[in-house]
Amino acid sequence: MKKYLFFFLCSLFFSPVRAQIGEYRNEFAAGVNGGLMMSSVGFANYKVPQGQLMGKTFGATFRYTGEKYFKSICAIVAEVNFAEIGWQERIWDVNDEPVINVETGVAEEYSRIMNYVQVPLFARLGWGRERRGFQAFFQVGPQLGFFLSEKTEANYDLLMRNLNSRVSKVYAQETMPVENKFDYGIAAGLGLEFSRPHIGHFMVEGRYYFGLGNIYGNSKRDYFAKSNFYNIVIKATYLFDIVKSNNPKIK
Repeated sequence: MKKYLFFFLCSLFFSPVRAQIGEYRNEFAAGVNGGLMMSSVGFANYKVPQGQLMGKTFGATFRYTGEKYFKSICAIVAEVNFAEIGWQERIWDVNDEPVINVETGVAEEYSRIMNYVQVPLFARLGWGRERRGFQAFFQVGPQLGFFLSEKTEANYDLLMRNLNSRVSKVYAQETMPVENKFDYGIAAGLGLEFSRPHIGHFMVEGRYYFGLGNIYGNSKRDYFAKSNFYNIVIKATYLFDIVKSNNPKIK
């Protein structure tokens, strides 16, 4: 059902591209983006206490603006990004204090960092100035992810965990490698753009990604029933114009 929902949203978001019914545009811009990601994984049916794993993201952005419909500037945005995502465990005891490892004498810390190529495809609506001034925007659409590599960061021997003091006794995820190399889900963001002629477009955006896929198997014989990503992204983007419409109404 999640796959059907994903492909339905793909067709729904991009259906307006097939027919131009507003004030025509033909604008294409490209550039770069970069920012910070905060990620976690939704494990079920076993609870894994987590904080937010901090990682970086950067890549290329492409935007085609096709029309202005009433006051909404309609565009399609595509990105190809490198992203560090995963999860960071919150290893605490019943007194809400960090668990101390018996061997090392320090608080136990564990995180899994996974590197992905992420490809979001957005339908975007903007309100405001297109070439000189500020424009607010909202964008939403599907996102694909392709697994590259992973690494574990732990300050204790994984065979010598202090399970006696942990609130959560779930630790299978600490040694399980990524099983599904392909990820997919839905992303949405809000942002602000500032544009100047002959200089380009500068954007800041906050974005949320909800994964519909799982990094581990989710059949009845598998350990977790669900293991999907949740990402919060804060990023900046710079675009320069490649194709511009010869339209005096564009401001």
